Amino acid sequence: MKLGLCTTPDVIAKFSVPPCDYIEGHVQNLLLPEQPADAFAPHAAATRSCALPTPAANCLFAPDLRVTGPSVDAARMQRYAETAFSRAASIGLTTIVFGSGAARKVPEGWSLARGFEQYVEALKLLAPIAQANGVTLVVEALQRGECNIVNTLDDGAEAVRRCNHPSVRLLVDVFHMLRNGETPDAITRHAAMVTHAHIAENQDRAEPGRYNEDFRPFLRALRSAVACRHLTIECVWSRGDIVAQAPDAIASLRRQLSDAGF
Repeated sequence: MKLGLCTTPDVIAKFSVPPCDYIEGHVQNLLLPEQPADAFAPHAAATRSCALPTPAANCLFAPDLRVTGPSVDAARMQRYAETAFSRAASIGLTTIVFGSGAARKVPEGWSLARGFEQYVEALKLLAPIAQANGVTLVVEALQRGECNIVNTLDDGAEAVRRCNHPSVRLLVDVFHMLRNGETPDAITRHAAMVTHAHIAENQDRAEPGRYNEDFRPFLRALRSAVACRHLTIECVWSRGDIVAQAPDAIASLRRQLSDAGF
């Protein structure tokens, strides 16, 4: 299992030796899907020259690019995806995470069932664009405190099944599972869909090792997801100093992975 950090090339340059295997970027800040090509060019150059690869990016949509409710703009969503996924392909980025809780949150007075249908419709719109660019779009279930649809791994798996496209798969986020009170067997149930994973401790969304959260049951379950080869730390650093803290966090997580049989 390769371990990554949600960060940027300029931060990686501050490490004498990067402690991780890759970095996970931020779609809106890295790919700039609604800005011109010359704005994206320096980001592309920095990514290509980085000491580590950037195989994944999260935070697909900004809050105003609505996925549910009465104000969905499918044409804008398509334009956005065409630019984002083609730029991803140009820098070797092959996984895009569809979390985007604010964009997909069902507005008050709107049917939750209809909102879920709209989320699936968005997946169906994005899937062929992802496929054309060699990108896999992964559904991220978000804890109930952050969003009101697609909250559990079971929900995410249902969205993937309903989309029924090979370029739409499932992400396991251990932090969100912990917040929801989900158990590791949910990973095992949907292992065939899982191609990417995130992790952080439950308390304070801390980096691995701060409160010594035992991830081993989840990591053992993740072994059943044979297509999942990337596990990204997506956390809130206790001192806000990723350069100082990341080596210990990565080391802590590697120990637990070893204990879990990786």
